[in-house]
Amino acid sequence: MGAVRLRFLLRPGWLALTVAVWVFAGVCIWMLAPWQFGRDDQRVGQNTALSEAMATDPVPFAEVLDEPNAEHEWRRVVLTGQFLADSEAVARLRTVQGEAAYEVLTPFRTTDGPVVLVDRGYVRPADGMGVPDLTTPPSERVSVTAWTRAEEPDLRDGFLEDGERQVYSINTATVGRMVGLDIRPGYFQLDVDQPGLESALPLPRMEAGPFYSYALQWLAFGIMAIGGWLYFTWREAKPGGALTRERERKPRRKSVAELLAEDEAAENGTAEAAEGGEERADAERASGRRENSPA
Repeated sequence: MGAVRLRFLLRPGWLALTVAVWVFAGVCIWMLAPWQFGRDDQRVGQNTALSEAMATDPVPFAEVLDEPNAEHEWRRVVLTGQFLADSEAVARLRTVQGEAAYEVLTPFRTTDGPVVLVDRGYVRPADGMGVPDLTTPPSERVSVTAWTRAEEPDLRDGFLEDGERQVYSINTATVGRMVGLDIRPGYFQLDVDQPGLESALPLPRMEAGPFYSYALQWLAFGIMAIGGWLYFTWREAKPGGALTRERERKPRRKSVAELLAEDEAAENGTAEAAEGGEERADAERASGRRENSPA
């Protein structure tokens, strides 16, 4: 009996509604909510790394991981070596504190041997869009403090414009192809008051962010969609339920043909009634004449 009552779910309207509700709920619960939870975990890890790094002294470059990644970002290290200013490039299409900027990327040969990529900070565009004149980093051996950073995806090759090498992403492979260097994966962002620094890039704000609440909202949306579908399905399937009673109380809307037929029937009935009255009146008059005639 229960299966029979649920046959209405196979109607086109209900079938489309069911698919839409469950797809929406699935996207909310199994895609959007986990995505926001993941972003919250990343923010918590970033804040933890920043707090620990600020509370400790920088460590030598040799002690960091071979390849900085998203799980080991924001560690302060000391790099000792020499800037390779002739192999410099700039990262375009950047936004720093709400305004357009270029980030200056300079390879740095460490005393330990490998070449690393150092982000020397940002500069504002000249005349609204061009690369301005860049300060030349020290040519002698220096020691600098920097933050470990995970490189960005290698999406597009760099190019040369107005005498400046330009790239779309901070990626060691992209820069290495342009300048012919084998650069260690991952890059290093100069800390404040360091040799060769342009304008220091601001550190991320240490705040929780809205990601956790967004995740809870997506879960709530998915659960509400399923709950609403279950409620209206129950009302529809329930014997004598509210929707059934509403359908019984609500008269079926008559078609134009039915309305015309009713009007025609009413007119015919009126005409027949009038003819019947005339016939009865004629019969009564005839009967009266027979009674009054002499025997």
